Amino acid sequence: MSQEQHFGAVHMRVEDHIAIISVDNVAKRNALSPEMIEQLSRHLTTFDNDDNLWVAVLCPEGEHTTAGLDMPKFFGPTATVKPLPEDWVDPFGLGKRSSKPVISVVHGMTYTVGIEMMLAGDIVVAADTARFCQMESKRGIAPLGGAHFRYLTRTGWGNAMYHLFLCDEFDAQRALQIGFVQEVLPFGPHKERAMELARLICQCAPIGLRATKAAALRFVREGEQAAIDCIPQIQETVFATEDYAEGLRSFVERRAAVFKGR
Repeated sequence: MSQEQHFGAVHMRVEDHIAIISVDNVAKRNALSPEMIEQLSRHLTTFDNDDNLWVAVLCPEGEHTTAGLDMPKFFGPTATVKPLPEDWVDPFGLGKRSSKPVISVVHGMTYTVGIEMMLAGDIVVAADTARFCQMESKRGIAPLGGAHFRYLTRTGWGNAMYHLFLCDEFDAQRALQIGFVQEVLPFGPHKERAMELARLICQCAPIGLRATKAAALRFVREGEQAAIDCIPQIQETVFATEDYAEGLRSFVERRAAVFKGR
């Protein structure tokens, strides 16, 4: 058995300014091993550090996002888990978070850590086959990857506690209703739609988008006044770029802007 067959793998390919990152452990319904999370973190870090990559699309292979963790590899005598380097992007957004737009594609079983990773991104496109469940408390444990607060920021207290307490399974339409996902399409076209959104995002100035995300995260972490206080820094960052000048020129010349990320 190869290392990839034993642990699963995470692959990354590049299309123009888009990084497409794929979890591949289809034989185990994309159950995540520590090795896969390390690979995912490495690819996200590569994406975040490459000025030529502007948007990431996380698109799992097969029919399922993930059935959750490959439990024996995380807990017990056969565990292979180890800490991620602090300067790597954390797939759960609990440590370093990607500074760029991240689109998550979900389908089929999207359980536990699958939900937590998609909520650590920015936009979620779901197939109508997607099924969600935060079931840790049915196993005698509790969510450890951010569900306890990201359910609140995405859905509000009542919806969050409803699903965190019931540990129930709910479908893509319910996920859309409560704000977990932004669009639901049939399986297959949902992947095409995620790529379409990524290309549309790539028509915007990437430095401006990163500044926008940084300010939004500042609000989430520190509150409204901190978000207000960072406006001069945003101005200083974006007004000094070539993209800013191109945006003004394109407006005057009545044409689509062509941004270069500098």
